[in-house]
Amino acid sequence: MISKKMAEAVNAQINKEFYSAYLYLSMSAWSAGQNLKGFAGWFAAQAKEELGHALKFYKYLEDQGAKIRLAAIDAPTATFASPLAVFEATLKHENFITESIHKLMDQAVEEKDHATQIVLQWFVTEQVEEEATVTAIVEKLKLIGDAPHGLFMVDRELAARQAG
Repeated sequence: MISKKMAEAVNAQINKEFYSAYLYLSMSAWSAGQNLKGFAGWFAAQAKEELGHALKFYKYLEDQGAKIRLAAIDAPTATFASPLAVFEATLKHENFITESIHKLMDQAVEEKDHATQIVLQWFVTEQVEEEATVTAIVEKLKLIGDAPHGLFMVDRELAARQAG
């Protein structure tokens, strides 16, 4: 059985995951407004993935018989200086989520909550993948600088995620 303290921490993570989805939808809208349809599609897919993360935590609390408390979701940033800036903001956010997941894991270990540790292990692994993917995109955008043809190629590459 999950402790009340652990359930509260997981509820807080649900809010962070919903915020992540909201943030990535905002980034998708900004990208579409810049006529970067591949970026927009990538962020829309990312928003769906984050919604799935929130629901995974939700289902876990439900299965544990814990009280689920949904909180207000803050308004996300809506404007960005450049395609590089939007992905740097993404990386910063993913680092924040990773830190949050690690704190949850630390709490689960401290409480000897084996079930929550198992659930969180999936998220720990997922965050390694998330950070690696976004870091690679940031590095590509830094390499191309202000070259429009390079931006076009990255946009085309990111559009492939829609099909996948």
